Amino acid sequence: MSDYIWFEGIPFPTAEYEKEIIEEIRNVFVIRDEDTVILTYPKSGTNWLKEIVCLIQTKGDPTWIQSVPNRHRSPWIESQTGYQKLINKEGPRLITSHLPFHLFPKSFFSSKAKIIYVIRNPRDVLVSGYFFWSKTKFVKIPESMTTYFEWFIKGNVAFGSWFEHTCAWLSMRKRDNFLLLSYEDIKKDTKSTIKKICDFLGKKLEPDELDMVLKYSSFQAMKENKMSNFSLITEDMAPHGLELLRKGTTGDWKNHFTVAQAEAFDKVFQEKMAGFPPGLFPWE
Repeated sequence: MSDYIWFEGIPFPTAEYEKEIIEEIRNVFVIRDEDTVILTYPKSGTNWLKEIVCLIQTKGDPTWIQSVPNRHRSPWIESQTGYQKLINKEGPRLITSHLPFHLFPKSFFSSKAKIIYVIRNPRDVLVSGYFFWSKTKFVKIPESMTTYFEWFIKGNVAFGSWFEHTCAWLSMRKRDNFLLLSYEDIKKDTKSTIKKICDFLGKKLEPDELDMVLKYSSFQAMKENKMSNFSLITEDMAPHGLELLRKGTTGDWKNHFTVAQAEAFDKVFQEKMAGFPPGLFPWE
């Protein structure tokens, strides 16, 4: 059983991550003005957003998303292979990241590059994370949901504390080059969200192109797309196969939390997220 690679208090999965590279990304990597970054805490709808943004770029034409794996279309900046790809890539880059605020490339903060940050009800994030990470070989595997619940509250899970990650990145929410979205809102009204992303990225879609983006970024379409559903992951990484798209619903946590856990979580949430305006979190 593997544990984590720890860097400045943040646990990273053991496959594909190296301390030296994470440090280099923060201090040396140059984010360009024309870059777009999809940024999330894990299990918040990252790959869904990736699919939407890729389809916006091709005006709804699914050829690209159906022929190139999503990790190559928008590489993970903090992973070894993603980092190598991005360094050598010409032109505007589509970048994906789970990095917490304090480890993100410093060059971003003086650039015009755009960040799309997606938040999701942390209770659903917890449940989704439990089912996802339990099937892999590159993080510490919890023996039960109860154990994972405790780890999650303390931030002893991949990429650290949801509360710290979210609080720090939300401090950027008033900036022009930062778009805040929620998984719940994307789910409730995908079309409006796609329009919002288009406006933010300065892209214009015709009505039929918008419909194509909607169609090919649907849960069903992604579940069937080998380039998007993680079915290409090798057995040594996930011996039982990796189901990236498990349910794609909101509120599934209610099927898994005990009453005591729900109360304990509420208490922690109230404490940690106290400074934010009401209405910022659509799941409350």
